[in-house]
Amino acid sequence: MREKIRQAIVKGELTGKLPGERALATHFGANAKTLSKALTDLAAEGLLDRSIGRGTYVKGSRPQLAGEDCWLLLSSVEHAQSELVKRLLSANSGSHVISTDVSTLRPSFISQFGAVIDLTDATPDAFVRDLMVRGIPVVTVGREPRGYSTHVVAMDRVAGLSHLARDLTLRGHRHFAAVEAQGSSDLSSTLRTVARRYARDVEVDSCYVEDVMTMINHGVSAIVCDAPDSAHRVAAVLQREGIDVPGQVSLAAIGCDGESARRFSGYYVTVEQKAQAIISLLRDRPSRPAILWLAPRSFDAGTTGDFQMRSLEQFTLPMLASA
Repeated sequence: MREKIRQAIVKGELTGKLPGERALATHFGANAKTLSKALTDLAAEGLLDRSIGRGTYVKGSRPQLAGEDCWLLLSSVEHAQSELVKRLLSANSGSHVISTDVSTLRPSFISQFGAVIDLTDATPDAFVRDLMVRGIPVVTVGREPRGYSTHVVAMDRVAGLSHLARDLTLRGHRHFAAVEAQGSSDLSSTLRTVARRYARDVEVDSCYVEDVMTMINHGVSAIVCDAPDSAHRVAAVLQREGIDVPGQVSLAAIGCDGESARRFSGYYVTVEQKAQAIISLLRDRPSRPAILWLAPRSFDAGTTGDFQMRSLEQFTLPMLASA
């Protein structure tokens, strides 16, 4: 059935908007389920443009609707005014930012947008599924999708951590603390794997921000954070406890460049890199889900240094004094 429809399109027998599925099934002498699957497969191949409420069109023939080029940006409250959001809004003045519970959004509101940019890590899979059923392209930013295949723009964290591990091990560091989100072990496991390519005696311990002084007292000489915001909070703890960076402990991060990132050495993708990748995906409109891995770049803010052998008292005394 799929090939019959394909040939009908190639020969010009089917053009523009296709008849309804019942009429097509009668025309080709097929049952409705077989025909519907064939149309879905051809849409996935990029031959058809198919969405609920708009019908099925031969690719490139569907008329553009008012507002279809506008984007809906899903953002957390704390990042609704970020540099990336501002850059995307400047590239598409008709876009709208949502930083509330997406389950409250009405279908009539969502349908006015031509694409959704997901900047959060908490968007329900059911919401993503509804977008895909409606034929609205979704770009997931900063992570791989959990349940459904969407377009993805993300930093190549393995490449960034590999470079960072090489830099720090060559400077003599062997005991690392990986500061990562609760319930996550991606940073520590990746850092452990890549660091041992350069030194087999490397130790990597996973921890939260509040645990960094304990880690230092157990011999950690380099702290690697999963985001600049985490590094900012770690730096505040170290400053409060009188720990010199990088004289006593090196501090680095990976992530997206921004105001907070410029305070810490590490590997980052710039806001402009990320914005351009998102914009190019939405303008090119690939027929199949595409993943754009962004190569991070080195940034030296002077927060990493050579490993120096130190006595334990250097770290415990500030803590005792503060107690």
